[in-house]
Amino acid sequence: MNHEEKILCTGSNGLLGTEFKKIIPKAIFTDVEEFNICKYEMMSDYISNKKIKKIIHAAAFTSPPKIDKEPIKAIDVNIIGTSNVVKLCAENQIDLIYISTDYVFDGSKGNYSEEDPVHPVNKYAWSKLGGECAVRLYDKSLIIRTSFGPNIFPFEKAFVDQFTSRESVESIAGKIIKIIDKEIYGVVHIGGKRRTVMEYAKALNPKKTILPLKREDVTFIVPKDTSLNISKYNNIVSSDIEKQ
Repeated sequence: MNHEEKILCTGSNGLLGTEFKKIIPKAIFTDVEEFNICKYEMMSDYISNKKIKKIIHAAAFTSPPKIDKEPIKAIDVNIIGTSNVVKLCAENQIDLIYISTDYVFDGSKGNYSEEDPVHPVNKYAWSKLGGECAVRLYDKSLIIRTSFGPNIFPFEKAFVDQFTSRESVESIAGKIIKIIDKEIYGVVHIGGKRRTVMEYAKALNPKKTILPLKREDVTFIVPKDTSLNISKYNNIVSSDIEKQ
């Protein structure tokens, strides 16, 4: 990784941030006490004496059922907070990578490409799409839509009627890092093969008994199929291999 000490990561204590610490340990990892994305002046002061060239914005309020109960917090963190990060990058000419979600799609067809229209079906996804809207106003930005979970599936149940490209956070972090050094802007999808959440869960925990769960069994709206077409990402990575 070139100049990883010039990379700043938000959400350093989250799943993705924790993995990034293993892969790019010399990067700058912030916490809310020193770099609160809801407080622009604090953020601006923090980077004033640092030579930041890229921000990976992974901090977010991510629980769909909790966001249904606390939508204002989602507005503050996922929309206003992300807008603050965009403004910070724009005013300091810092490249931005925004970690978004496959849930920006309604789940009606699956195999979504970067060009497919977005249409969230729950408040969590709307808040992340709100972040995307701000990011798209800045030309030196990359939106990564993806889906990941803990390296060991933590729940007793898994959806048998929801399809996804979700992978372990270790896998997704490794895939993201492969394109960190590149000057790629716009949108790219990163994930694995299409499968049910149950199949994903069993792949992580082959010896664990995981009970079936249906989307209708939960209180929040779950899209049916948010699997991602990752051809663009594969082409980017494969072109590098061919050059070697």
